[in-house]
Amino acid sequence: MATATAQKTTQAKRKSTISTNQTYVYKGSDRKGKPLTGEMSGASPALVRAQLQKQGMVVKSVKKKPKPLFGGGKKKIKASDIAVFSRQMATMMKAGVPLVQAFEIVADGLDNPSMKELIYKIRDDVAAGGGFATALRNHPRHFDDLFCNLVEAGEQSGALETMLARIATYKEKTEALKKKIKKALTYPTAVVLVAIVVTAVLLIKVVPAFVETFDSFGADLPSFTLFVMHLSEVAQAYWLHTLVGLFVFFFVFKEAKLRSPKFAYFIDRMSLKIPVIGGILYLAILARFARTLSTTFAAGVPLIDALTSVAGAAGNRIYRDAILKVREDVSTGIQLNAAIRNQGIFPPLMIQMAAIGEESGALDDMLDKVANYYEEEVDNKVDNLSALLEPMIMSVLGILVGGLLIAMYLPIFQLGNVV
Repeated sequence: MATATAQKTTQAKRKSTISTNQTYVYKGSDRKGKPLTGEMSGASPALVRAQLQKQGMVVKSVKKKPKPLFGGGKKKIKASDIAVFSRQMATMMKAGVPLVQAFEIVADGLDNPSMKELIYKIRDDVAAGGGFATALRNHPRHFDDLFCNLVEAGEQSGALETMLARIATYKEKTEALKKKIKKALTYPTAVVLVAIVVTAVLLIKVVPAFVETFDSFGADLPSFTLFVMHLSEVAQAYWLHTLVGLFVFFFVFKEAKLRSPKFAYFIDRMSLKIPVIGGILYLAILARFARTLSTTFAAGVPLIDALTSVAGAAGNRIYRDAILKVREDVSTGIQLNAAIRNQGIFPPLMIQMAAIGEESGALDDMLDKVANYYEEEVDNKVDNLSALLEPMIMSVLGILVGGLLIAMYLPIFQLGNVV
């Protein structure tokens, strides 16, 4: 009993020492006298100095790295940072670098302090005797169940470097797909917002200046001008109410989507029916389904468990529920292609490729080809959408701004008749 308590105390002290590591800036020279500077993480300046001396360096100074002067606000860890981390860890492991040392090398090469801190925490957990997957599960905000399960499968099979390479490819493909979707939505959204802001400024600030001039004309104004003047009065009276109402609407919309499954299901269903955009979202869901299932199945995850992970990564509740139904059918002995066909929302190509993959024993390869196909389709759709929307949006913007200007200048054009 005493021995077990002593071991726990030793492990706790070791973990405490590791978790208090800080970054130090060192200066020195190598054996040939060449100046060297850099950063190293350690529990104390003395330990950092000793580590550098073991590497053959003549150490002149070791100081704690100063904090940024202005705030030092942490950068947000993005999904792209996790994708880069996955690829770099795969490269380090493939090169034969020990796992703990690989964490240090990857962290030292990053510019994002938050990502560095995250990697150091994972490294400390692993160095304290925990598994890689266990350390990742301590950070569910950045590493989902799919990521952790794949790493755990790699650890158990003794092929962690291969699994990390597959995860890296999966994350890179997924992030590339997300960027394509954002590309399709960002441009029209930005232009519409600019059009709204410009119109609001014209109605609230510019039109009232014209109204004062028109009051001195002493003649009837064109109907179009009167209509715009009425809009201006409404905008001046209710612009603050409208702004607050928009904020409240988006807040309520976001909360309702999080708290109400029925509302979220309705939004996901309607989003697929949006002209052009809905088609891109549909293709993206298919690509994500094929890519995730291919990656998990190739990693040796049983098909039923893989479908559970795929459902969580679907990104759309309609397809999430459909995939869970596919999982139920597969668990009863139905083939995957038949289970997919039964849902009625998957395209024939997906069904046929799944059938070929099951018959040939190369389901992961077939699904990978399907994922590549749909990702290319998303890319083409996004390019076509950009080419289609640009002239349309410019036309709408021109009509809005140009219409307001014409309405204000019509009385001036008719000034000769008034005089």
